[in-house]
Amino acid sequence: QGQLVESGGGLVQAGASQRLSCAASRRTFRNNAMGWFRQAPGKERDFVAAISWNAGRTNYADSVKGRFTISRDNAKNTVYLQMNSLKPEDTAVYYCAAGRGSMDSAYVNDYVYWGQGTQVTVSS
Repeated sequence: QGQLVESGGGLVQAGASQRLSCAASRRTFRNNAMGWFRQAPGKERDFVAAISWNAGRTNYADSVKGRFTISRDNAKNTVYLQMNSLKPEDTAVYYCAAGRGSMDSAYVNDYVYWGQGTQVTVSS
């Protein structure tokens, strides 16, 4: 059973906002970096955003910089992705992941625990 569960996906219109949540269960990830990745049909899984263990550092893909914000609440063992000004090209399955280490890596291989993903669809 999964240790990370994403929620908050769905269908929205271009220009709208949406917030994704990722809740951890069965163990805590407060000492791990957390990241969001996304995968569109027929494409590789791409980095979206990451946050260090204490939220002191964040890292964003150029395509979402200024529109998306990653945050975390270690007391709730939850990480969030606030998405504003959504575009049709943001359509993808969004995955939450817990990092091998504590820093905000953009590399898929630096993440060891993955959620099952939540679909985000942005209509034009």
